[in-house]
Amino acid sequence: MSTYPNLLAQAEKLRRHNRQGSFQTKERYFEAFKRFLRFVAEEYRLEKLQNLSGKHMHSYFAYLKEKGLAPSTIKTEASAIRFWHDQIPNAKHALPSNADLSLERRRYGDKDRTWSDSSYNQMLLECVGADRLDYASCMALARHLGMRIHEVLRLDAAAARSALKTGILTFKGKGGMWRSVPINEQARIALRDALTCTKPGHKLFVPDDKATDKAIYELQKFIREHRAKFRFPDSDGRVPITFHGLRHTYVAEHYTRLRRAGDTDLAACKKLAPLLGHKRPEIVHAYLAKELIARFENGGDGDV
Repeated sequence: MSTYPNLLAQAEKLRRHNRQGSFQTKERYFEAFKRFLRFVAEEYRLEKLQNLSGKHMHSYFAYLKEKGLAPSTIKTEASAIRFWHDQIPNAKHALPSNADLSLERRRYGDKDRTWSDSSYNQMLLECVGADRLDYASCMALARHLGMRIHEVLRLDAAAARSALKTGILTFKGKGGMWRSVPINEQARIALRDALTCTKPGHKLFVPDDKATDKAIYELQKFIREHRAKFRFPDSDGRVPITFHGLRHTYVAEHYTRLRRAGDTDLAACKKLAPLLGHKRPEIVHAYLAKELIARFENGGDGDV
């Protein structure tokens, strides 16, 4: 049984007695603190706020990095947690600094975060074996449409039906920005399968009685628990696979296709940026291993 309700009650008591900071800051920080508490309740069964420690912070921020959150967002989460931790009477442990948590700025194209075909296919088999066909559909949408995990899990039946009819999936992304992405056959199958067990007006992959944040955590946890079962030769040099890595895979494949068709680096990035929900084309490089870009710039066709 989760200890989250108990931790939340303790946190609410802190909020009622706190007089520091503006109302807007306190509310924003409290929402971030609640996300942290849900994580430690699920992962560690923590019962008292006084026992929060560095190991909880390190674990939580490793999880946030795995989700693909921007460094600036993660730093804000850290500030929020420290703000409320400072209000805890008789706290037993000091929390780590940003430097201790390695919250440096993201380096573009530093490592290959894509999934190999064999890793992707093996993970789908793990989904089937665990009777989690919904997870397989979620991964297919990220793999073939470049969707973030929260974008996939917030999809509802109406969006899926419209996509199957028009061939275009329209959804709200990061920062409330809407975008439309053409679907391929694999995405069409994933949406169709999800619709078979979803009633009108409901989300495709998240039950009404479950918070989306919790569903995100559970899907990420499934990947972490099963990825250790396989490592193929063609995955050498890649970082451990994460859900967000499927978005990197989508970008790498489309970038490669556009460059092979004759587009320059800038032209390819301009076409990809809106499909990813970004306004600046240079952001596309954040999803590409620098070696892939270099191969095209050196006159190659993107092959290793």
